[in-house]
Amino acid sequence: MTDLEIAPAQEKSQTSSYAWVILAVVYFASIVAPFIQFKIPPIMPLLMHEFGINLTQAGLLMSSIAMVGLLLALPTSILLQRFGSKITLVVSLALMGLGAVVGAFSTTFAALLGSRVIEGVGIGLMGITAPATIAMWFPPERRGTPMGIWATWVPVGSVLIYNIAPTMVISYGWQSIWWLGAGFAVSMMVACGLLIRRSPAQDQLGQTAEPTPGLKHALANRNAWLLAVEFGCMSFAMLGVATYYPTFLIEVRGYPLGQAAFIASLGTLVILFSAPAAGLLADRVGSLRLVFALPFLGAAILFLFPFKITGWQIVVFMILQGLIIGAIPTATFAATPEVMQRPEWAGLGLAILLIGQSIGQLLGPIFFGEMVQRSGWVIAGYWMIPICLLGFISSWMVKVR
Repeated sequence: MTDLEIAPAQEKSQTSSYAWVILAVVYFASIVAPFIQFKIPPIMPLLMHEFGINLTQAGLLMSSIAMVGLLLALPTSILLQRFGSKITLVVSLALMGLGAVVGAFSTTFAALLGSRVIEGVGIGLMGITAPATIAMWFPPERRGTPMGIWATWVPVGSVLIYNIAPTMVISYGWQSIWWLGAGFAVSMMVACGLLIRRSPAQDQLGQTAEPTPGLKHALANRNAWLLAVEFGCMSFAMLGVATYYPTFLIEVRGYPLGQAAFIASLGTLVILFSAPAAGLLADRVGSLRLVFALPFLGAAILFLFPFKITGWQIVVFMILQGLIIGAIPTATFAATPEVMQRPEWAGLGLAILLIGQSIGQLLGPIFFGEMVQRSGWVIAGYWMIPICLLGFISSWMVKVR
């Protein structure tokens, strides 16, 4: 029998009820990352005024997170393989908390950007460690459901901050949002330190895989790179638009700050339902590729409309976006450990995925902001269509169930 045949059987036999405790702890710890990462968009106009920056510079506050994730993706996977989930999760949350504290004391744009780099290191660690930890506690044939639940971490974190930030910034100033993020990170750091433990699969497999052979295997895995391209395309298009959509609603459609942030968060709110549903669907039909590939075609059609519609049409657009896009992260994160063939290499596969995601998150906001300034909102939205089509092509080429 091959390693691929042996590992799932072992993992399934060792799966215990504590796997759901791990999922819960990792889930709430993961929410800290988008909560901290997405605090910029809902208050971007205020930050632009506070620090005297333009639209492109404001986009750097989002893209800097992606740059750090790109540089640290593979080193993070090696750290995870060497030190384990508990230490890596604790360090991730500590760095996010530290970055938030530094940001709260920032008085210049350079200092604020530097604090985002620190936060970005922690966010990058979380993006790899969290799904790898879950993957080690659930067998492949049952991984769709927990990954579907975990895939709501970004929607939950971003919806929370999108709706908390406008109220807090008016009452207590923008620094209060940074302090809230720091407190959230510290509380979850304590929870991870107390509750995270090694999975039965790790105990049975032992330390059989050295970082170097695993790294070579990951770099040669065609399917892992195709998933990275697919996820990078999604991140490019979605984050590019999401970064500036509240600003569009405020400056072009005339919405007040709080209402613009709420409307912009509707899509991610819908993902709270569509992501778990996608996980259940993937397990039911036995096909991950269908679940993460077909939504790109729907997204390509949607990008004809976001900057031309008004009123109730905007609400409908955001709901449809959440329904369509929510399936992609769920199936992609479930597929990545599977294409890596060995469970102890899941972190390396997720590092490859994070490289694609980080490139998309880095270039998306910069490119979109520049296109808005050069060609206007509508044309900038049209540019996302070929990106979505590229995502469909790369995802359809992945060989996975």
